[in-house]
Amino acid sequence: MAGFFASLSKTIIAGIVILIAIIFFGGASAKMADAGWWTFFMRVLHVTSGVMWIGLLWYFNFVQMPSMPKIPDDQKPAISKVIAPTALFWFRYAALATVVTGLLLATMQGYIGDALMLAKPVTAIGLGMWIALVMAFNVWFIIWPNQKKALGIVTVAADEKAAAAKLAAMTSRINTMLSIPMLFCMVAQQNGGL
Repeated sequence: MAGFFASLSKTIIAGIVILIAIIFFGGASAKMADAGWWTFFMRVLHVTSGVMWIGLLWYFNFVQMPSMPKIPDDQKPAISKVIAPTALFWFRYAALATVVTGLLLATMQGYIGDALMLAKPVTAIGLGMWIALVMAFNVWFIIWPNQKKALGIVTVAADEKAAAAKLAAMTSRINTMLSIPMLFCMVAQQNGGL
């Protein structure tokens, strides 16, 4: 059993198999012809990718960045050459998946235009969407390009590397700050919190 769970791909496949069993044996398969079910399924994909995105954002800010000064210099390459590049890959593609599934979900539910215009009654979700778009922009166009320099994926002078690390860290902190009102707005829309 331990060997099975040592493989991430086997674990994910098993999770999908369990999900399929729940869908079919739980009676949801009969509802799959209904557009409402696909809207629900898109919401599941949106929430799943959002959990990965914000989870990694918070990992960077609550775990990795505060821990780096405590790690001996000879051990830091394990983070900067192995862990951080992999985490940043999933981080930026989770951000992309969250935005794409969110826009598709808003389109499927017919409120995309009103949300982007911050019109009532979808003002809260619209505000959350705009905050998320700013955050995704930061991920792809500020954090990632600067992290490539900071991690040595792109070779730059030492002073440029230090400046890139500082800008990436500051932008990541900005995204952490923005994640709090963004999450509130997303949940508030359907739960009457705003």
